[in-house]
Amino acid sequence: MGKYINRNTILAFTAVFIVGASLFYTSTLAQKLADEESRKMQHVADAYKIISKSTNEKEVDFAWNRISENKTIPLILTNEKGEIASFNNIDTTITQNPKRLIEEKLKEFKKEHPAIVVDWGTGQAFIYYGDTYLLTQLKYFPYVQLTIIIVFLAVVLLALTASYRSLQNQVWVGLSKETAHQLGTPLSSMEGWLELLRESDPESEAASEMQKDLDRLKLVADRFSKVGSEPRLEEENLVTRLLNIVAYMQKRSPLRVAITLHIKDPEIPINISGPLFDWVMENLIRNALDAMEGKGEINIMVANLPQQVLIDVQDTGKGIPKHEVKRIFTPGFTTKKRGWGLGLSLSRRIIEKYHHGSIFVKQSEIGKGTTFRIVLRR
Repeated sequence: MGKYINRNTILAFTAVFIVGASLFYTSTLAQKLADEESRKMQHVADAYKIISKSTNEKEVDFAWNRISENKTIPLILTNEKGEIASFNNIDTTITQNPKRLIEEKLKEFKKEHPAIVVDWGTGQAFIYYGDTYLLTQLKYFPYVQLTIIIVFLAVVLLALTASYRSLQNQVWVGLSKETAHQLGTPLSSMEGWLELLRESDPESEAASEMQKDLDRLKLVADRFSKVGSEPRLEEENLVTRLLNIVAYMQKRSPLRVAITLHIKDPEIPINISGPLFDWVMENLIRNALDAMEGKGEINIMVANLPQQVLIDVQDTGKGIPKHEVKRIFTPGFTTKKRGWGLGLSLSRRIIEKYHHGSIFVKQSEIGKGTTFRIVLRR
């Protein structure tokens, strides 16, 4: 997971660097082009001055050539009163009202660049000009590029996330199947030894208790085998399931821990995979027992709503730090010295993937306890 996060971080920084460098380079090019266009307009202004003052035919011809060389920069020439005298490089064929188009362009040009003054000697004129099509494209290009890179980065991250989840699922399935397979042989052997024990002492209380634990181990093996495949959901009474879980866990809890089920309805029919749901509840209760360190209360509260069923598992343990709340469902994350960090991760998979519900930390406070919530949708 750390490598995965680092890879995404490196990818993000690389994208930011590319975008930043591109923006800087494009901005530099745009500024150079803008300066070049400004110089050209100054040359046009000088040419108009020559035309108005010079009597030399060659100088006048040179000035007209300088003006006619401008075939890209749109400009408008106005007199001292602001009246439009002439314009150049503005396509008026695109509208039925050329005069209005020129007036609108004049307003735009006044906002884009300061006027260049042309001194006629007997008066003044003003040249207003706008950006060329190339300069406009160059100004907007970085933002188009930024959008493309963001979309590309999002697609890459989604692909990496999907790849990571697929690999994670394969690991889970393989681990679950292998665990179920490994448990099969010793369970069969234990069942044979238990039969021999019953033959020698049919009324043995130890044999009866061992049979209960053996059945529990078989159930655990069955759960592992179901994690790797889509389980079949069947309608069951949730109340009966929870009562059995509480009774089983209470017998195996410290004496100073009370597990209480708070539920009003005698029956709550809902489609679940019984063995897998039991696993989730037992895992939450075991985590609560570990957090309380031998004493406290575990309250399981059930709310039966029209569209969903809410199950809150509340303990009076040490609580979860805020910076760890978002990580507790991450595979491999654990605060236990001998934990694998798969319990809550598998629980989320069971509730979200198989039961199409959700599981999350509803509330946690250091020194007061934690509440997990399971939402089962009908």
